[in-house]
Amino acid sequence: MWSYRAWRRRRLLARFPIDTALWQQVIDSLPLLDGLEPEALDRLRDRCVLFLHAKRLTCLPTVTLDTFARLRMAAQAQLPLLELPDLDWYGGFHELVIYPNDFASPQKHRDPDSGVVHEWDAEHSGEAWLQGPVILALPGIEQSGGWEGYNLIIHELAHKLDMLNGDANGLPPLHRDMRIADWAEAMQPAYDALNAQLDADPDAETPIDPYAAEDPAEFFAVTSEYFFTAPDLLHDAFPAVYRQLGLFYRQDPLARLRHLQANHPEYRDAKEPG
Repeated sequence: MWSYRAWRRRRLLARFPIDTALWQQVIDSLPLLDGLEPEALDRLRDRCVLFLHAKRLTCLPTVTLDTFARLRMAAQAQLPLLELPDLDWYGGFHELVIYPNDFASPQKHRDPDSGVVHEWDAEHSGEAWLQGPVILALPGIEQSGGWEGYNLIIHELAHKLDMLNGDANGLPPLHRDMRIADWAEAMQPAYDALNAQLDADPDAETPIDPYAAEDPAEFFAVTSEYFFTAPDLLHDAFPAVYRQLGLFYRQDPLARLRHLQANHPEYRDAKEPG
């Protein structure tokens, strides 16, 4: 059956091919993609083209993104969606705004016990607004792409997946073969354990970034980062969380990482998360 959407995608891909040498440079710059099969990398390349034509990139003064930088960012944005059904998972926003540096973001919190509202400015590298743009700071974009447990792009776009159900609450739309009860049984104890560790010692060396303890939305975003960029650390700390994210993203980065480490000693020494 003829589909306008499929026809339009084919037309875009035909009109805006990515130079083979340039795409190889993008792949080489992103250790995060190591071990992906050629077919998966081809699909990722196509999704990058579609993503960059679907989203408006607004660069603030002093920020310049050439084609390489845009493709590098798009590849990281599309990696979490690579094995998902071909639906509009990023349909909740139309623009990415790139700041030259971290930025001050007004924050507000109401104390549930006293009712007092606290307001302050916090330095952020990124933000995702409900029904609004995704904001990314250039240094965070440039630092993303390895296996170090950090990826600003994946983090902020995980918030957008979370927001497909409304306000970010740590529960994105699950697939039909997933159960909310199973998700909660994995996420809540891990979130509570992280908070308990920090309550006992605010300076504790937590197994994942302590920012995950801020609220369930940040827990989902941070664990999504770790799922793709430090899967061994996430699996060792919270194996049930890793399993649920594997079901949601339909990927197994840990298996890919272990295969690389088993077959490429130099990879283990140079790129092991830590």
